[in-house]
Amino acid sequence: MAESNLTKKKQKLFCSWYAVLGSAPDAAAKAGFDPDTALCDAVRCLSSDEWSRYISDMRSALTDTGAVIAGLRRLAFGSCKDAVRLAFSEELPPPSVIEEMDLFGVTGIKRDKGGGVEIHLADRMKALEKLYELENSFLSRDKAESLITALTRTGEGDELEDTAAVT
Repeated sequence: MAESNLTKKKQKLFCSWYAVLGSAPDAAAKAGFDPDTALCDAVRCLSSDEWSRYISDMRSALTDTGAVIAGLRRLAFGSCKDAVRLAFSEELPPPSVIEEMDLFGVTGIKRDKGGGVEIHLADRMKALEKLYELENSFLSRDKAESLITALTRTGEGDELEDTAAVT
């Protein structure tokens, strides 16, 4: 295996591109890795604790999943008492009172010709399903990263070898 002379700058650039693209060959090309050693260099970067942490930090910075999860939790478990109070009030409350109401889960409000109010709320079950899917995707991604790490690391003196099944 040929040794490469990657600079920290190129390694950092590779990891930044990898965090965005999720493709080692594409990230290696964007970072300007030597095509002859790109795959080995990419594996070295991906198996490094330092660069793995950097990639994880970059992915966290690039995605705002915390806000998405918080919003889904608020839809799934939040209160709708202010929406109910608004629907059953005889008169429309003043703007200052409406501004203080928690109407996060309200998706639509209609007033019909007879003066009645129709309030549409977010579907709690859909919010729970999306929350479940999102949290499972994080678990799957973590499992995949653990598998990649395990497959790309060898112990001291261990060698990777191909084995064939004997029939």
